[in-house]
Amino acid sequence: MFRKRTVLIGAIVLILITTFMTFITTSVFYVVAGNFPFYRIFNFNNRINQYAKLNQVKEIIKKYYVEPVEEDELMEGAVEGIAAAVGDPYTVYMDKKAYADFNTQTHGSYAGIGVVVSVDPKDNLITVVAPFEDTPGERAGILPGDKIIKVNGKEVWGDKLDEAVSMMKGPKNTEVTITIVRKNLPQPKDITIKRDIIVLQTVKHKVINDNIGYIRITMFDEKTSKDFNTALDDLYRQNIKGLIIDLRDNPGGLLDQVVKIADRLIPEGIIVYTEDRNKNRDTKYSDKEEIKIPLAVLINEGSASASEILSGAVQDHKKGVLVGTKTFGKGLVQSIFELGDGSALKVTISKYYTPKGTSIQGVGVQPDVVIDLPEELKTNISQLKEEDDVQLKKAIEVVKQDMQ
Repeated sequence: MFRKRTVLIGAIVLILITTFMTFITTSVFYVVAGNFPFYRIFNFNNRINQYAKLNQVKEIIKKYYVEPVEEDELMEGAVEGIAAAVGDPYTVYMDKKAYADFNTQTHGSYAGIGVVVSVDPKDNLITVVAPFEDTPGERAGILPGDKIIKVNGKEVWGDKLDEAVSMMKGPKNTEVTITIVRKNLPQPKDITIKRDIIVLQTVKHKVINDNIGYIRITMFDEKTSKDFNTALDDLYRQNIKGLIIDLRDNPGGLLDQVVKIADRLIPEGIIVYTEDRNKNRDTKYSDKEEIKIPLAVLINEGSASASEILSGAVQDHKKGVLVGTKTFGKGLVQSIFELGDGSALKVTISKYYTPKGTSIQGVGVQPDVVIDLPEELKTNISQLKEEDDVQLKKAIEVVKQDMQ
């Protein structure tokens, strides 16, 4: 999912040399204020040297803190603090255990509750993007937009997102209790969920309304584009005259998979591009092949990341009609930097943009036809009866009009 890079040992050596030279060229004074000793560090330019400052803080704590402290723990905390100082919940330091857990989740099966979460920057709360279909989280009634404030009674916050996710994972058949805040609930609610192995079927399809194909994509994993093509080919064999793609509550996934799917749907041109801090762009293009039947795409506030890339490409190329509500607004790209000792740093390196240059991050994708589900029907999409699904009915109406 992410590009991997290795931090060179030479960089560490350089830092150590810099720190050593700083000590040589720095005057250190010991001052007593009341009963509390502290250090003041001045360089020849009367500016605090940051490397020396970090080392001095470490030495003070080791010498004067009321309990013994391991130096390795202090340094791990310092590294974690540097990453946290960026103020981006997706830029995080992962120690050996956290990075091993991360790799397990992204490259293999894992035991957990099957819920994708993000961070709401307005309140720094962990927010459910969407539960995966047919997982413990979905069966327990977790909904998009739920705010997770505690895991097993411990408060959790967005700036410790990875730690909270790790707490929600665990061995199969063990239980975890999460405390949520929901708009229509008067007070926080505890939900106890039994963990299970998360195995996902990401593509489902059928024919509805006699001649309209329906494909639901629950996320984008390494098999999704292949399964999508199989589903679409099967629907073509059944002589469909229109197509509806359902991306509701789809939290995203692999970029290469959504690019392959978009390539089959839209005409030649830009699918998506990313842009880093230096305005360097990486652009993904589609070829001339495109779908030849009317298309509608269902989206909602649980549609994020790769789902927004697909819906944004369809909208900007005017290849289909987006129906539903505004998407989540997750348009950041992270890269993994391995640190050589089993730990790693995950860093946000760029942003996603739609073909017309709209940033997805914090904005989301607006539907062409806005229609919300009634409050009493805002359950998991997979559990919604077709006759009650007003968003699907509107998509059918839109496709039928274009078929005429």
